[in-house]
Amino acid sequence: GSVWRAPDLHIGYVPQKLAVDYTMPLSVARFLSLGSGTAKKFTDVVHTVGIEKLLNRQIHHVSGGEMQRILLARALLKQPSLMVLDEPAQGVDFQGQSELYHLIGEIKNAWNCAVLMVSHDLHFVMSATDRVICLNHHVCCSGQPESVALHPEYQRLFGSSKHNFAIYNHHHDHHHDLHGNVIGPKP
Repeated sequence: GSVWRAPDLHIGYVPQKLAVDYTMPLSVARFLSLGSGTAKKFTDVVHTVGIEKLLNRQIHHVSGGEMQRILLARALLKQPSLMVLDEPAQGVDFQGQSELYHLIGEIKNAWNCAVLMVSHDLHFVMSATDRVICLNHHVCCSGQPESVALHPEYQRLFGSSKHNFAIYNHHHDHHHDLHGNVIGPKP
């Protein structure tokens, strides 16, 4: 087959992990500046992901959640129309996961970019996504979370009990900050 890609498609990629040699002195700011654009874009992205206080820290001295935010910032510097996230909450504690998933949703809306995410976190996938593609050596089922949860192949893999996974979407006309406070209407 062939792959078709829109000529104006810009992709931002967030890997599961990033291995940086401990002998390489590399600050967060320097890491982000490699291949980045304007100073204003840099400042906007750093503010968006909330890593202002990390810029002077050595990259191998940040926590898992901080690293994921840094990688998210790096991807945003490309001004993507599509963000590809590979297990973005891997290595992040529960509170950090919640904040990170919320941030990803805010970025999706504020930056008007699509998000393609690989995740094993079925609670998140089934509660906070528009479309699910369930893989088990092949595409088992796909569609809206509610229909995927009822698909026989999905139920064979994960069970049919409604208590296994929370399927909840909260659609509203406003945004929240990282602390859950309402910060304004959707654009």
